[in-house]
Amino acid sequence: MKNFTTSASQETAFTVSQLNRQIQQLLEASLPWILVEGEISNLAKPGSGHWYFSLKDDKAQIRCAMFKGKNAAVRFKPKDGDMVRLRARVTFYGPRGDCQLSVESMESAGEGALQQAFERLKNNLQAEGLFAPEHKKPLPTKPERVAIITSPVGAAVRDMIIAFRRRFPLTELTILPSLVQGQDASKNILRQLQRADGSGHFDAIILGRGGGSLEDLWSFNDETLARVIFAAQTPIVSAVGHETDFTIADFVADVRAATPTAAAGLLSPDRNQLIRQIEQQEKQLVRRMSQYP
Repeated sequence: MKNFTTSASQETAFTVSQLNRQIQQLLEASLPWILVEGEISNLAKPGSGHWYFSLKDDKAQIRCAMFKGKNAAVRFKPKDGDMVRLRARVTFYGPRGDCQLSVESMESAGEGALQQAFERLKNNLQAEGLFAPEHKKPLPTKPERVAIITSPVGAAVRDMIIAFRRRFPLTELTILPSLVQGQDASKNILRQLQRADGSGHFDAIILGRGGGSLEDLWSFNDETLARVIFAAQTPIVSAVGHETDFTIADFVADVRAATPTAAAGLLSPDRNQLIRQIEQQEKQLVRRMSQYP
């Protein structure tokens, strides 16, 4: 059997920096981009805006860095103990001989499965025609009574009330409180929607909540809720999350508003514009009356 060593006179020694450079080249060439799942630990968020943490399982761990320009796109607030999926590249810092992950993107470990479920349901309902424009009901131009199904606390309900009061305070608002996140949220929303639509009292209904991760908004991706929205007799505005957030409720509702505040704008006439119209009509009436002897 041949030995892997050679005589001392023939052997060439690496310097430490040469060895680390070789390791760096091998690692970064063989693992350019990877997906890796694990648990966050020792998360640090210094004033620089960068995130530093370890990703671990029950047998090993690796250090990670996610720089400010990348972590700004993360749609949830990670903390120690969270299970996450990272898209990252392996880097090796030669001067210290350290291996770490440079993280490009982060999502909750469950989001991959949720996204697949979302796409399946979206495709199925679209194929059935639930999103078709011909089924959309027009919104009333001057609704007198509007139901808002949302959490009774938080920014979303406050923003909608303020927007209605500013634009057209005569609109009668009814807040139908509901959970908007968690295990029973979709049932709560469904119950309040059936109550509002079945009453025949409202000219329009808003389904609203603030932004969040895919998991946070999941109650608005419920198939039963989608079918009830589709079958409703009352025009429905879906105002779920931020402008970049999309849910099944958005697609099946009669109108999707980019934000809860935007939903209030869609359903409330601008009182200043109405006042100007009345003033113009008054002037026209006075002018026409002056033409008669």
